[in-house]
Amino acid sequence: MAAMLKNVRLAVSLNRLCLRSQICKLTTAAYSHKYHWRISTNSNTQSILSNTKVNSFPLVRTYGKSGPPLTLKLIEERILLTLKLYDKINPEKLELNSHFMNDLGLDSLDHVEIIMAVEDEFGFEIPDVDSERLLTPQDIIRYVADKEDVYD
Repeated sequence: MAAMLKNVRLAVSLNRLCLRSQICKLTTAAYSHKYHWRISTNSNTQSILSNTKVNSFPLVRTYGKSGPPLTLKLIEERILLTLKLYDKINPEKLELNSHFMNDLGLDSLDHVEIIMAVEDEFGFEIPDVDSERLLTPQDIIRYVADKEDVYD
């Protein structure tokens, strides 16, 4: 009897805790459905629950980066695409060894915007000391590959 009371208290506390989110409601309802407890939920939640399996919610949480592993080719494609989409760069003039200021006619503010776009694309920050040395697309590719430990 004490164990059943403890389980009911657990179910009620889970229901109170998860009332705000629909996913939490479904999880709580699935948990209570598994043990045949009756917890008040709205009819929408119950209709969704009746069409799903009890164990359909993933219990594994992943941390870190997702997606395909980086290669030098993929890094090169992403950086060149980022640079081609920048409005002040002529895509016909862009090559791997094009100097941003000498060949493409960009100024220091444009260089900062390019570095920020690369930071957004790859999800890490490039320190100012390092960004001053990244003057060609090839330099950026090499830097990102070193930072992400990609060696082909």
